[in-house]
Amino acid sequence: MPQIKSERLKLRIEDFSPDAIAESGQCFRMTGDSCGDIRLIAFGRQLTIQRAAEDTFIFNCSREEFDSIWRGYFDLDTDYSSFRRQIKEDDSFLRRAAEFGTGIRILRQEPFEMLISFIISQRKSIPAIRTSIERLCESFGEKKILPGSGERDAGCFYAFPKPEALAAADERALSACGLGYRVSYVREAALKAASGSLKGFDELPTGELIEALMELKGVGIKVASCVALFGYHRLEVAPVDVWMKRVIDGVYGGSLPEEYSDCAGVIQQYLFNYARITRLGA
Repeated sequence: MPQIKSERLKLRIEDFSPDAIAESGQCFRMTGDSCGDIRLIAFGRQLTIQRAAEDTFIFNCSREEFDSIWRGYFDLDTDYSSFRRQIKEDDSFLRRAAEFGTGIRILRQEPFEMLISFIISQRKSIPAIRTSIERLCESFGEKKILPGSGERDAGCFYAFPKPEALAAADERALSACGLGYRVSYVREAALKAASGSLKGFDELPTGELIEALMELKGVGIKVASCVALFGYHRLEVAPVDVWMKRVIDGVYGGSLPEEYSDCAGVIQQYLFNYARITRLGA
């Protein structure tokens, strides 16, 4: 069984808030623990992030791993301040939201994981989504042993399941993960991915990508938009949920300003985070 090496890397990174990213609704396997650290599972690896000081973080990985995997995953080579500079002076609500959400970045996540995760997310709270995804991983994902841990110890985690594992899964076993009516949706998506039907989606123009995603059973415009933004990094896509609906209707009169169309997904994250934390309209 694979065992992961443990190292520590201390870095100063501006415009980066793992806490805010973990609560931004784009990633369900990135959570805070009782010590205030952030634990993340992605790409079959577990990463722990500790805040050492303002803009300074400790990662439990090597420099090589950070540069080859996590730098891209956290989109650290993108200047997010350039998006905030596009905000109009008279858009006071968005300016407050962007200042409040500084440090949020759009993660570059695995498309299949995002597809399954957001299919599961429908009509569920974030804690319930996380519980279902962890059950799915424990049931069908590869078990990974952390350094210094035996197989019977608690020092392990589970990678997100491969499409083939979910495609071959028994419906009752999937249902036991808390999927409810979404079982058939998850199975069909997994079967499509396992057969190679989803290959080439990353090369599609954004409009065609969303249309192709919506051809999958159980995938509507909201799920397709979330997958496009968080799985395919289409920053021009702004998913609309109940919080964004309140912002769009209550603040912007029915539609987001066109000035932000090229970075609508980043703007959406600022607005979603601010509306949810401040309980806008609740």
